[in-house]
Amino acid sequence: MPRCRRAFTLIELLVVMAIIGILIALLLPAVQKVRAAAARIQCINNLKQIGVACHNYHDAQQSFPPGYLATVPYIDGATDTTPGWGWGAYLLPYIEQDNLYHGIDLNQPLQNSAAIQTVVKLYLCPADELPEGTFSITDTTQGTVATAAPSSYAATVGSDASDVADEYGNGVFYRNSKTRIADITDGTSNTTLVGDRAWTMTQGIWAGAPNLGVTRAGRRNPWPNATGTSPMLVLAHNNWVNITTDADGGLDDFSSNHPGGANILFADGSVHFIHDITGDGTEHWAFWALGTRAGGETTQGLDY
Repeated sequence: MPRCRRAFTLIELLVVMAIIGILIALLLPAVQKVRAAAARIQCINNLKQIGVACHNYHDAQQSFPPGYLATVPYIDGATDTTPGWGWGAYLLPYIEQDNLYHGIDLNQPLQNSAAIQTVVKLYLCPADELPEGTFSITDTTQGTVATAAPSSYAATVGSDASDVADEYGNGVFYRNSKTRIADITDGTSNTTLVGDRAWTMTQGIWAGAPNLGVTRAGRRNPWPNATGTSPMLVLAHNNWVNITTDADGGLDDFSSNHPGGANILFADGSVHFIHDITGDGTEHWAFWALGTRAGGETTQGLDY
């Protein structure tokens, strides 16, 4: 006599599926939090390595690298950036990228070098949404100026009083800067160097500031038509963190895809998480103060 085999009823099957769905719904936020935490830790490690590279460069050259190098007379910071190589290029020998560095002629315009198309993993935040490979940098008429690899980090030119296109800045990195630790009289623990600047908000590169290049908004920027000058590709200033209401798209501000703030490297080599700054409160002015190298301002009011 054949044995009877009991199968699930439709109701039982639906109950099981509902339970599985609830469990997945409960687990998904936890998984996302773990991934976000891992990305934030890796980003911190990236910035710490950049900090070590900055100090090793300083030991060898007696100063931090320039924000970007320009050998032509200053006009406006947009049409006069040649050759344009930025801080990220000068740090290559100090982040185990010797071969890439030796393939660069720093006296030639950076857009003439194929090296700028090389993706450097250390300059990419794992929380960022990046293009696969390179992307086009265009001028004001949408003509291609260069094809370059992206970057998730920018160096600080100073407080909001310093524009990235200015000839000089009150921070550590600016046009032809050669800032020494001795110049940072505010103290290295009170002065910022480099921080998160998500490519999804500002389409930056590691190589530098190609002449006539335009910085454009990333795919997550609520101001998609916002544009900036070429130095903005590698420089930012201490003003806002993750601003979304500024009509210039916050292109020259720090940003990230980390929930609630951005990682910022300080001149003493430490990395701190600065929470979102989108208003003109005490934290805003303290963040300004952290951008200057010798301003003597108070940094009280900002928890970092």
